[in-house]
Amino acid sequence: MDYKKAGLVAGIEIHQQLDTAEKLFCHCPTTLRETSEHHGEFSRFLRATVSEMGEIDRAAKEEMKSDRKFQYYAYDTTCLVENDEEPPAPMNDEALAVCLTIGKMFGMTPVPQVHTMRKLVIDGSNTSGFQRTALVALNGTLPNGGEIETICLEEEAAQRVRDDIFSLDRLGIPLIEITTSPCMHTPEDVQKIAEYIGMVLRSTGKVKRGIGTIRQDVNISIADGARVEIKGVQELDLIAEVVRREVQRQQSLLAIRDELKSRGAHIGVTTGTDVTALLKDTKSTVLKKAKKIHAIVLPGFAGLVGREIQPERRLGSEMSDYAKKCGVGGIFHTDELPAYGVTADEVTTLRTHMKAGEKDCVILVAGASEKQASCAIGQVITRATIALSEKPVPEETRKMLESGSSAYMRPLPGAARMYPETDVLPVIIDDARWNAVTIPELLTARAERFAKEYGIEHNYAMQLAGSDKLPLFERAVKDGIKPKLAAFTILATLTELRREGVDTKKISDNVYLATLQAVEKGQAAKEAIPDLFRSIAGGSSLEESLKKLAPCVSRGELETLVRKILADRAEFIAQKGKTALGPLMGVVMAEVRGSVDGKLVNEVLRTELDKVVGGK
Repeated sequence: MDYKKAGLVAGIEIHQQLDTAEKLFCHCPTTLRETSEHHGEFSRFLRATVSEMGEIDRAAKEEMKSDRKFQYYAYDTTCLVENDEEPPAPMNDEALAVCLTIGKMFGMTPVPQVHTMRKLVIDGSNTSGFQRTALVALNGTLPNGGEIETICLEEEAAQRVRDDIFSLDRLGIPLIEITTSPCMHTPEDVQKIAEYIGMVLRSTGKVKRGIGTIRQDVNISIADGARVEIKGVQELDLIAEVVRREVQRQQSLLAIRDELKSRGAHIGVTTGTDVTALLKDTKSTVLKKAKKIHAIVLPGFAGLVGREIQPERRLGSEMSDYAKKCGVGGIFHTDELPAYGVTADEVTTLRTHMKAGEKDCVILVAGASEKQASCAIGQVITRATIALSEKPVPEETRKMLESGSSAYMRPLPGAARMYPETDVLPVIIDDARWNAVTIPELLTARAERFAKEYGIEHNYAMQLAGSDKLPLFERAVKDGIKPKLAAFTILATLTELRREGVDTKKISDNVYLATLQAVEKGQAAKEAIPDLFRSIAGGSSLEESLKKLAPCVSRGELETLVRKILADRAEFIAQKGKTALGPLMGVVMAEVRGSVDGKLVNEVLRTELDKVVGGK
């Protein structure tokens, strides 16, 4: 696709948990718990409030379409601040220091006073109904010439357990939000910038690692489209695909709008028709359970409601997303019926009853009440009206699906969602504090240094520079262990053992170092390291493992063993000559079982083989 012609403009917001001892506005630890460990539960109903401007945020209005009761799990590591039953403590200074460091790494300007604000959030992820957030720095630079517009320090949201149940262990963990300018114009650009920002964050050594600790929100628009925010992209490798699919979605919606207009399509209703009695004998499980079933006709929409706009997504999916805000499970439409227990005869009866022609599409919603069904059909009408309008791509917040496609969440929030936090005092950032901030070595620079100083391959050097085992590597090198051996063992051997299911956490740093020192002293060959670690993880000591798996073999004993192996395979050697070296190497290594380094085995075997074959 020609993304320049498409007019693609994109920016990203990166949310990264900080690795601090305490949460942002209380003294609870930042550790996550198993939900089975929760010792208390409570519930909340969250409702939107009017801002200082006298308005209710449009995104909050959307969340209020259905009454939802949220349930929260509390722990002995959470407190009354998370429960929203006690005012917040002063801002965590350690977290603020990390934000200032990151801001300086991007060449940003700190704000003179850090003021905490409240950001209205009533999706259940905050017990208070708002998220505390503070602007820390402005105007940074990116490698592509774009900008880091802002850095904010926020409290992390509660973790959703399922449906409307949340866990409070994550709520309040310090979170840095980095927002870029809309300076990217291809999917690959977006992914590269996200990768660069992630590298800078990891360079501090003060960010949490693992799935769920970093999330990318991608803002995307195209010519004649609209700005859409796709939230929750956790895998870096999916970012480019998310952008590609959003461009496809917006282009598809524009094309559908044009076709609807060419057909003379229109929205002829503002409310639905009650067809509950008409479908009282249906075999469809969903419709049979419903208290109320409403229907509308969309003239000229036939075939377009079921048209794909993204992989696994159709215009009907967009309508369904809107309807779900009222609490229904989704919608039925005649582009996909008969199906789901609805028969062909029922479809014919429905179309006749609704006076729908061949070019028309009939939409059904099934609700638990009249209020729910009316709300849902109203949402479908709203989305159908947008599809036919001059701006068929609405500005909205969407959630990423596993495949890289996305689903509607709510409208983009407006200025009405922000208002001051009166319980937290501002923090002064004066010149003395800013000048005292030191910049750590970037991972890329560290990797280049490792490659140059230690002769480590660049790929390994980059992995090592960002590894949480870096302190162990540096300690190993300081203790005299060869850098390549230490790096390979950390990056390859331990990773492979974990994939096998070996519990490498049982191998302490001290045992790890002692094992490599045994190799350096000739007590074991490096080839024995995986077996030694397996044995140690299984409960044996290093000494026991060495005796069992790497018994000492002197050079003289090795030479005797090699001569015997050559004598036993005289006929094979006569046929192969010096090319027998490779197969024989495997035989000898199997015999010494990791007790002799492969280089020494190769040296002795080559010498003894030369004596047998001479120049052959």
